[in-house]
Amino acid sequence: MSPPSAELQRWFGHDPLRFGEFRRRYLGELGDPVRRRAAARLRDLAEHSSLTLLTATQDMGHSHVAVLAEWLADPDGRDARRPDADRPEPGRNDPGARTPGWRAALSAAVTNLNPGALAFVMGTGIVSTALYVNDTGTASAALFWVALAGFAVLVPAYGWRLLRRRERFVADLLGPRAFAFLTLAISSNVLAARLAPDGHTAAAGAFLAFGALGWLLLDYGIPLALITTLKRGPSLDQVNGTWFLWAVGSESLALAAASLDRVSPSHVLSVLAVVCWAIGLMQYLLTAAIVLARLLARPVQPEGLMTSVWIFMGAAAIAVLVGVRLIALPPGGTLLSRPVVLGSSVILWAFSSWLIPLLLALGVWRHALRRIPLRYDLGWWNLVFPIGMYAVATHELGRATGTSWMTTVGHWEVWVAAAVWAVAFTAMLAAMLRRRPTTAHGSAADAGQAARP
Repeated sequence: MSPPSAELQRWFGHDPLRFGEFRRRYLGELGDPVRRRAAARLRDLAEHSSLTLLTATQDMGHSHVAVLAEWLADPDGRDARRPDADRPEPGRNDPGARTPGWRAALSAAVTNLNPGALAFVMGTGIVSTALYVNDTGTASAALFWVALAGFAVLVPAYGWRLLRRRERFVADLLGPRAFAFLTLAISSNVLAARLAPDGHTAAAGAFLAFGALGWLLLDYGIPLALITTLKRGPSLDQVNGTWFLWAVGSESLALAAASLDRVSPSHVLSVLAVVCWAIGLMQYLLTAAIVLARLLARPVQPEGLMTSVWIFMGAAAIAVLVGVRLIALPPGGTLLSRPVVLGSSVILWAFSSWLIPLLLALGVWRHALRRIPLRYDLGWWNLVFPIGMYAVATHELGRATGTSWMTTVGHWEVWVAAAVWAVAFTAMLAAMLRRRPTTAHGSAADAGQAARP
């Protein structure tokens, strides 16, 4: 009865970090007269018998049923009109709630792990690289260790979720966020590319091997899963910015291989770098056509326009950086001539630069004109990564072409990327501190019966 709209459900994606905003929007949807009449009938039934709401989700506290139960108990919206800061989430800070042990909290966090959680490592790793090329070694090293810690925590969490929550893992793998799983391979390759210039060839090679294996499984596996499954909608509405991670995955492997080849020359690495660079370019063109068809041919609601669209720019920027790394290799080490690689890199840099004002304008439309609240979610790291990658690409392309103004611009862009990282990291910590994992007494059926007046 009265489920959220399809668009709101797609935006929410059962992400606990978005539950507060989901709750607010869903309560707004429940305020229309038709749903109020349906609620009145349910309240009449509840006066004579128990009322149980059923749901397939395992996280009752962050489901639409919890919001619906709350609304049925308060149909006039007295609680909904209170400020968010004064309004507890269902199952949080109420007399019938208790704080679970750390194991239960950890299990819930891993169960609800976002497929793109390693975007945090990607963003942190590339900003570390940006600071490194900017000769800011201490700050670069600090961010590298933060990225490494995130990788060490999140990769086992992915494995645990696959083993213990296989159904939910597979459901994400067959859904519109499937390409977000490629952050597993990309983050490893970004760390490899950061380690190589410092001479840590063994560690860089290990990360490159892990990233190559992840790329091989996911870069083929995700398109195959989406093509062969029947459990998805046929609409273009499922297309989103994370689909560009398909191209970023190939380019990240090329970047790691080219970076390692500079300090430990190998014909295999140079060929791998140029082949994956070319594959990534084709994947980028194909994905751009699909995403632009979605944005231009279908209505776009501000709720559905996420920060992942910035990967459109980031995917072009990483191809630029790979091109710069390729032309720095010894002559004859690649299959393509230097002018071809350099010319393609300049074109891609120009296009990624053109995209930035467009993406900024879309952000203004979403948050300033359509008044979508600017609240932290994991998608912020999909913004950090492209900005950091564009800064590095601009700086290094300026060096490779001897263009002093471009190098200077890249120098200042690195500090912009570092500032954006600091804002996202601070917002992430604040969001984590605000969240107090709680669970209500009783079973899911008991939680459903909370709708009884």
